[in-house]
Amino acid sequence: IDTSYGISLQNGAVPGEQGKQEKSVKRGNWGNQIEFVLTSVGYAVGLGNVWRFPYLCYRNGGGAFMFPYFIMLVFCGIPLFFMELSFGQFASQGCLGVWRVSPMFKGVGYGMMVVSTYIGIYYNVVICIAFYYFFVSMTRVLPWTYCSNPWNTPDCVGVLDGNLSSRVALNITQLLNTTQKRTSPSEEYWRRYVLNLSDDIGNLGEVRLPLLGCLGVSWVVVFLCLIKGVKSSGKVVYFTATFPYVVLTILFVRGITLEGAVTGIMYYLTPQWDKILNAKVWGDAASQIFYSLGCAWGGLITMASYNKFNNNCYRDSIIISITNCATSVYAGFVIFSILGFMANHLGVDVSKVADHGPGLAFVAYPEALTLLPISPLWSILFFFMLILLGLGTQFCLLETLVTAIVDEVGNEWIIRKKTFVTLGVAVAGFLLGIPLTTQAGIYWLLLMDNYAASFSLVVISCIMCVAIMYIYGHRNYFKDIEMMLGFPPPLFFQICWRFISPAIIFFILVFTVIQYRPISYNDYVYPTWAISIGFLMALSSVICIPIYAIYKVCRSEGDTLLERLKNATKASKDWGPALPEHRSGRYAPAFSPSTESHLEVQPLQPEKGQSEAAAASPVQGSNGSAHSQDSRL
Repeated sequence: IDTSYGISLQNGAVPGEQGKQEKSVKRGNWGNQIEFVLTSVGYAVGLGNVWRFPYLCYRNGGGAFMFPYFIMLVFCGIPLFFMELSFGQFASQGCLGVWRVSPMFKGVGYGMMVVSTYIGIYYNVVICIAFYYFFVSMTRVLPWTYCSNPWNTPDCVGVLDGNLSSRVALNITQLLNTTQKRTSPSEEYWRRYVLNLSDDIGNLGEVRLPLLGCLGVSWVVVFLCLIKGVKSSGKVVYFTATFPYVVLTILFVRGITLEGAVTGIMYYLTPQWDKILNAKVWGDAASQIFYSLGCAWGGLITMASYNKFNNNCYRDSIIISITNCATSVYAGFVIFSILGFMANHLGVDVSKVADHGPGLAFVAYPEALTLLPISPLWSILFFFMLILLGLGTQFCLLETLVTAIVDEVGNEWIIRKKTFVTLGVAVAGFLLGIPLTTQAGIYWLLLMDNYAASFSLVVISCIMCVAIMYIYGHRNYFKDIEMMLGFPPPLFFQICWRFISPAIIFFILVFTVIQYRPISYNDYVYPTWAISIGFLMALSSVICIPIYAIYKVCRSEGDTLLERLKNATKASKDWGPALPEHRSGRYAPAFSPSTESHLEVQPLQPEKGQSEAAAASPVQGSNGSAHSQDSRL
């Protein structure tokens, strides 16, 4: 991308434009389009696809859940994904810079940064636990196979303990009787050894040094992959975004060849059509689509801002969204084939062994793996896959924060020192993650997961839709997209953006409030003060929006409140395409290039003004503007 611009500049471009071109080169671009698509797939496809979707599907009517899931994908997921990609790509700015479109709503960008900070802190702790399990799997016998370890209790009953005849003698009634008391070796390993779990969220206990070490490893890996921004991470994603599919396929082939696998898969897929009339099923489908695609985190806007201006982000949004959902469905086969095998082995129903979240990733699935021949190999593969899935999302979370800071300061010095900004954010993330590696760490991790990144995302997304469609104006935005892509957004997307998607987002918000239950972890119920902290975390991102809006209105010009509001919501002069050759039509400077004066220092202003006016005049308001610009260059 950059080299082609460089050639066009050398071959007789106006000298005045050089400064702006260099700025784009300094900011960086994707090496090619595949890097952007792979990064976005890595960002959207995360741990939730493996440990949340399959469980939601089985709990909400199996195959019947796919129907509301795909309806929500079409009417909410893909339109929101396309909106965020086009928004970031048009302005070539991170989640703060794009709000030049309506400066009063810049608080939405700050809200996105706060959410990304929370998620980035606890997400890397989950990756560090996966690293820990990955390292301890490098052994002949997995440490959670038997009940003969110092940390085990008398209640521990392993699926491999004792000889075969005694296991057969333990018939189904006895098993059901002991189900209440039975704890598996993998659960005791997780609770009593890895976490050394304390009895209360306030009782932090000691820092678990092995987890702290792994947290350091995971932050170092993330930093090294982002050391050159998108130029380095764009190369890494060739591996991190594709290899999980190789592992999923290996585990899928291994899983379906096991006895009882079909039972597990039927449990996952058999439709229970009566559940389709249940509002909770639709609410779960909408929430899962919304959270899974990473809408309102700021990452999509950030990743798209490194695209070239005329990239077809409409096509990309459809490819990435469908890939994300297909991965979720595929992961369900991998999970439930092994869980079906384990249920068959124990002689119990699949529902007895099905779990979700950390319970699935670090207890149920690892226990099932102990039943396989060469179990350490499958364990290494599984946790390596979890690490890669987590890293793909973590790269974008960190890049979102770094890009927002660098774009906001925007001077030459900070662009040159971007690596140090990345290092600073990574070190801060590591230090803030240390409390999550204590004995009460898992309580805090789940508190952040449930509150910091739940309904606040829905509020942020709803306000973003309203700001772009109704404050900036849908006609303006459709013209912007036509100018960028060469065609306006399809009618379906226009209707979704204006009416259907905001309505679905509002439905998710109402559903989240109605369905709210205070958080608990197994038998532990969180105290009121902890839940209050959770709500404060949720509010801390949303509160940025009204606070910044009030600040902006107060600072705006105008005698009356209405005038100030109008000025605060009006697009700023420097809103629009970042590069001068793309600023045509209504973004072309009419008399002088002063509209871009604070963006760059131009040595030959008059020449630049004439050249741009000449370039813009034949294509004023036409959707072929970009092409005539290219031919001029």
